[in-house]
Amino acid sequence: MKNPRTAWIVYTVLRLVFFAAPFAVLFLMGIKPWLAAIFAALIGVSLSIIFLSKPREKASESIYDWRNRDRTPDSIAEDEAMDAAEAPAAEAAVPAADAPAAESVAPAAEAPASEVPTSEAPAVEPVLAADTADAGKTAQQ
Repeated sequence: MKNPRTAWIVYTVLRLVFFAAPFAVLFLMGIKPWLAAIFAALIGVSLSIIFLSKPREKASESIYDWRNRDRTPDSIAEDEAMDAAEAPAAEAAVPAADAPAAESVAPAAEAPASEVPTSEAPAVEPVLAADTADAGKTAQQ
């Protein structure tokens, strides 16, 4: 296929045919339209997985080529450098699945004083059950 658009147009048309043909047959058999649409979609997906692997691959390659048509070796190297610089930051932001959660958070004592967030709200003391019982007795008196 010389035209890069041809690959994905062919793939899209074949996917539509794989849906429309079973839908028409099921609809003409007297099956309710919504049920015919569900069965036709399942049949169409199954047929496209079985028969359209090569057209899907060609369509994917043509889209990839179209997406990367203006890239120069310099822009590719720049993108790789940016990805390499962002990778350690992304790994530090997301804790590992097998690491305990306490190890993924740095203690506040290690951070410089200028970076430690301060709260302007007054500290709230926890209320104990005994405190609430005493408060109830004083309110009744």
